[in-house]
Amino acid sequence: MGITGKLAVVASLIAGMGIASLAHSHGIYFAQRSNQLALIYGEGSDDLDVIKRQHKVKSVTAYDEQGKEVVTHLTPNGPLLVVDTVTQPAIVAGMMDYGLWSKTANGEWQNKGKDEVPGATFSEHTFKYAVHLRRPLNGAMPVLPGQKLQIVPVGKQMPDQLGQPLTVRVLYDGKPAPGAEVQPDFVNDPDSKPMKTGADGTVTIKVRNQGLNVVVATLDTPPSEPAKANQDEHKATLSFVLPHLPE
Repeated sequence: MGITGKLAVVASLIAGMGIASLAHSHGIYFAQRSNQLALIYGEGSDDLDVIKRQHKVKSVTAYDEQGKEVVTHLTPNGPLLVVDTVTQPAIVAGMMDYGLWSKTANGEWQNKGKDEVPGATFSEHTFKYAVHLRRPLNGAMPVLPGQKLQIVPVGKQMPDQLGQPLTVRVLYDGKPAPGAEVQPDFVNDPDSKPMKTGADGTVTIKVRNQGLNVVVATLDTPPSEPAKANQDEHKATLSFVLPHLPE
């Protein structure tokens, strides 16, 4: 069975259970905080404690305009996890393994697999990914290691104005992911109705902000550990900034 068929089976199963995913809300993305690039955990106006979740961050990488990896790391700074940008990367990427979560019969979520939660009605393993584009690239955005789910702009030219169209392709394991749910503004409009990618994994959105833009994609897949979870949930963001007029 191909990826399309497997994803359809998962979608049908979850719909039949009538389950709302625990992690269909919070994600990770990169944004400027006090003139520093920080890894943010949250959704909408929620900017939650990322320091206590630092152990869940499995990788942070950076790349130049040609897609060559350059040195970077995360450093705690007060309530922030700050990215070292001394090498002036064009792309920064991160991955968080948020772990196994199971829903009990009384509606509570526990940070365990269903094999450890008697009577669990639903379980999932959640993974969160983030890519931040700091400046234009010399060519198309590459498929990045460690980004099992990735949002990739189609074409070489990024929009520079609010309201302009942007076509993105959602990739799962480096291949187009049909049926992925995409929202154009994870920060300011997290409750917007998702758009679904077509057979080629693409969808066209309108750029929502003359400033920080965080596009988000969500994809549910068959579980990597069937004994522990009903599905794996992957949530990926692509963030970039459109410049405002000079003051």
